Amino acid sequence: MLQKLMPKSDEFFDDFDAQCAVTVEGAKMLYALLSDYRDVAARVQALKDVEHKGDEVTHRAFNRLHKQFITPFDRTQIHTLLGRIDDVLDLTNAAAARLHYYEIQSSLPDATELARLLVQSAEKVREVVAALRLIKKPEQILAGCREIKKLETQADEALRAGMGRLFKSGVDTLTIIKWKEIYDLIETATDKCLNVANIIEGVVLEHS
Repeated sequence: MLQKLMPKSDEFFDDFDAQCAVTVEGAKMLYALLSDYRDVAARVQALKDVEHKGDEVTHRAFNRLHKQFITPFDRTQIHTLLGRIDDVLDLTNAAAARLHYYEIQSSLPDATELARLLVQSAEKVREVVAALRLIKKPEQILAGCREIKKLETQADEALRAGMGRLFKSGVDTLTIIKWKEIYDLIETATDKCLNVANIIEGVVLEHS
């Protein structure tokens, strides 16, 4: 059982929880910005500050991984899990930054919908990652992973539909290129949430 392999310290799980918390915070900030599109420069900077907090958590966790002999599960899985959660926040920040750098003047409903799905995915990731601390209910964790997969499928569909509407909208080519990149960044963030779910599934199936 995974419980028998766990060290007494919960430091790695504290790192996971902190990482997921800032990731959810960043996703919510992007969704709020796209839902109420104003004060773009200041709100993008605020999200960037959150992303820096996430980088600090990730850096601390990687250092711990290199120094600590006993880990709660496979080192490669821990390293990959930390990296994929970090990717979610990095991509969220990248999408927000494009809104500012590309001087986007107003939001689009499809971008807002993608951000909403990203928030739901990040929140579900936080739930299943937190459940790893006491892995007594593997079915509950695996059910959460399945929910993340459903959300990723919805994001795929939202991306395709959004791109279709964008191409039909009659806006200029440069605007289409800008929004396509923003859409892709948000949807790729949900892909990384799916990556997290796949890693967690592997951990649970190996050790439960």
